[in-house]
Amino acid sequence: MVSLLLSVLLGCGTSGSASDRSTGAVSASVPASGVSARPTDAGSAAGETGAAAGAAAGQVADPVRIRVPAIGVSAPVVPLALAADGRLEAPKVFAETGWNVDGPEPGENGTAVIAGHVDSHTGPAVFFRLRELVPGDRVQVDRVDGSSAEFVVSRLERYPKDRLPSDEVYGPTGRPALRLITCGGTFDQARSSYRDNVIVFADLV
Repeated sequence: MVSLLLSVLLGCGTSGSASDRSTGAVSASVPASGVSARPTDAGSAAGETGAAAGAAAGQVADPVRIRVPAIGVSAPVVPLALAADGRLEAPKVFAETGWNVDGPEPGENGTAVIAGHVDSHTGPAVFFRLRELVPGDRVQVDRVDGSSAEFVVSRLERYPKDRLPSDEVYGPTGRPALRLITCGGTFDQARSSYRDNVIVFADLV
């Protein structure tokens, strides 16, 4: 398990005016202890199509699609790697989500992270309605091998980006957990970025 802190930042905007902004993902420091390196993960839970099958040893297959019926989301999941400066790039396509490949796959033991844009200069993006989720809503993550993992939402929070409680959001849970993240709150025109992060907490069924 990695013990160093990873600075995992997804851009929530680009330079320029609000009218041409490209907005939508995450800004947060992620403790690596909460996103274990995949080769050493053990005791993970693998889901079969339609339901999670329970605990299984070793890692699971990479995610390829996320489905959130309550808000009408069915979108590809693309891998997002850390850049040289320690930042996690936002998905290049506003209809796609991105998974932090330096953390566990969804369904492995640890905190998996899937992020997406809230909007763009053309309108709503993939996680525009993420703020509407409530406890009990389901999240399905399909994998490249045809299996899937099902998660249930436990809560939704909104934090200022400069005061995000990284340990609470990304810290180790002792079980497979999932965080869905986008931007929210008011828009800072000077920085061309939203001021907050909207974070959905979910656990493997």
